[in-house]
Amino acid sequence: MIIRSTTICAVLRDGHLALAGDGQVTFDKTVMKHKARKVRRIGEGKVLAGFAGSAADGITLLDKFESKLSEFRGNLTRAAVELAKEWRTDRYLRRLEALLIVGDTEHLFVLSGTGDVVEPDEAVCAIGSGGPYAQAAAQALLAHTSMSAEEIAREALIIAGRIDIYTNSDISVEVI
Repeated sequence: MIIRSTTICAVLRDGHLALAGDGQVTFDKTVMKHKARKVRRIGEGKVLAGFAGSAADGITLLDKFESKLSEFRGNLTRAAVELAKEWRTDRYLRRLEALLIVGDTEHLFVLSGTGDVVEPDEAVCAIGSGGPYAQAAAQALLAHTSMSAEEIAREALIIAGRIDIYTNSDISVEVI
């Protein structure tokens, strides 16, 4: 059975980071939940994190990342690299099926189980089933409007939700 869930989109603009996620969780061909919360404020509110993929795996990775962030005293880059290294080498973690976006007002990273720590060239990234649609929309809005980071992230999710059947319109946004 295939488990699909969510779209997460992050936008950095004018010293603000907005991280938006939809609330849909799908199990095979059935929507199981409409209002899941997949975007979190961590690190004493200075870091935003969101996950796409298996809910239990995503929450496990968020907890692990928050531990690394604490261990490295809020150093986002170091915490991201250390989690990716552990995720890639630990037998248990390697089996987790999720992606993470983490960021603060200066940095934005996508983390994967293959050891990837990608800081996008643009001030935008997106993951999940609707990720490509949200990312394209956010890049266009960033380049051609004066919308805020929050407005762009929200609108990008709305656009992705019109295209991707695994993305709904119950959107939550966190901003720092």
